[in-house]
Order: sequence, then C-alpha cells, then structure tokens
Amino acid sequence: MHKEQHVSGSETIRDIVIGMSDGLTVPFALAAGLSGAISSSGIVVTAGIAEIVAGSIAMGLGGFLAGRTEVDHYNSELKREYNEVERVPEQEKAEVKEVFAEFGLSAHLQDQIADEMARDKKKWVEFMMRYELGLEEPHANRATKSAITIGVSYIVGGIIPLSPYVFINSSETALYYSCVVTLISLFIFGFFKSKMTGQPALGGAFKVVIIGALAAGAAFLMAKLINGK
Repeated sequence: MHKEQHVSGSETIRDIVIGMSDGLTVPFALAAGLSGAISSSGIVVTAGIAEIVAGSIAMGLGGFLAGRTEVDHYNSELKREYNEVERVPEQEKAEVKEVFAEFGLSAHLQDQIADEMARDKKKWVEFMMRYELGLEEPHANRATKSAITIGVSYIVGGIIPLSPYVFINSSETALYYSCVVTLISLFIFGFFKSKMTGQPALGGAFKVVIIGALAAGAAFLMAKLINGK
C-alpha cells in the first residue's frame, strides 16, 4: 500500500526553527564581538545571558502577537463570510462555482454542489474560508504555544555558543571552542531543518553555517576595529 509522507506539526516546527536559528546566531555573534574587545569571559557570559533573556522574551512576544493577529484575522473574515452568505447568497454561490470550475467540473455539477452546500451555512462558510480565502482555523491556544516554543528554542540555541565561556577564563580562547561547537550545532540544525522541509539537506546545512559564521566574524572584526586592536 502506498503511504504518503508529509511533515506534521508544521507550525511547531516553524516556531522551533525561528527560535533556534536566532538563538544560535545572535548570542554567538554577540559573544564573538565581545571577545574581540575584552579578555574576560565572565563579562561575555553576563552579557550573553542578559541577551538570551531579553531575546527570548522579545522573540516569544513576537510569536504571541503574530499568533493573536492570525486568530483575530480569521475571526474577522469568518464574521464577514457569515454576513455575506446572509446578505448576498447568490453571489456566494457563484464564488463556490468558480472554485469548482477551476477543477474542471461541468456547470451542471457546479450548480448542484453550490445548492447542496447552501443547505448548511456552517459548512458553506468553512468551505469559503478554506478555498476562497485560503484560511485554516487557528488553534485557540496557538499564540501562547507559539510564544513558549519560540522563547524556549531561543534559550536552548543561545546556551550553546556561551557554554565554553563558562569554563574558560580567556575570552579569545573560549571563542575558538565556541566557534567549533556553534558551527557544528548550526550544521546539524540546518541539516535537519532542510530535511524536514523537503530541501537539500547538505546545501541547507552549509547555508546556515555560512550565515552564522559571517555574523560572528563581522561582529568580531568590528569590535577589533573599534577597539583599535
């Protein structure tokens, strides 16, 4: 029997990708920049933790607001569709027919389907929301779940580049180890992200690594330049 493989939990995966990608890259770039200006790992850790806390809250809040906007938009369009099937039912039937005309159904079948669908306003409106407007009903707790997932993913990602600074006093020495563990983590993250989204896994992994390396390198060189070292 043929089994189709699809990515499940796409919204959660998207939130993890958003949180992890920024969590790995931003604190890594910050730590690299500070390493180019100061020698104390303690200061890097303090600044890094502060950034992770602020970043996770900001990212989580952004995810929450995006989720709430999605829910509010859906509810607004849902109300409008119910209003339209009450006020202009024939126009709404014509829109149903247009959808099925795109599938190549005959005019007779289009009329039958539109008339049958009009018997149940709830199903009718759900059809219009999905196939006319391309909107799926968001989960009630979508905004909260998104905020938590993005925030936690950011924290997990941010801890990785900072971890060597906890054990090594010299910031420049710690930076070398941070580069190794972070670039390996970025490669693994990019590999699985690309694989789960149906993209070339190795190509996606190298793209993520290059972006992270460029961000950290730019921050380090800028700090050296400003500090005159």
